[in-house]
Amino acid sequence: MKIKDLILAILIFVLPWLSTAQCAMCRAVLESQEDNSMAEGINNGIVYLMALPYILLGVIFYFVYRKMRS
Repeated sequence: MKIKDLILAILIFVLPWLSTAQCAMCRAVLESQEDNSMAEGINNGIVYLMALPYILLGVIFYFVYRKMRS
């Protein structure tokens, strides 16, 4: 169990550090574009990906609440 906790802790600290490189690369590509249509598309995609887990979690909580009330 201790090995799994250690691996999980390492992944929690390393993965955000690795993922920040992609943000800088995307930003550089989008800022070099003349029109903003691609940047708007990327922003809409980010909002879409951010909203989906919250919507799913809300639906699950609704069904659990409804099940607990009856």
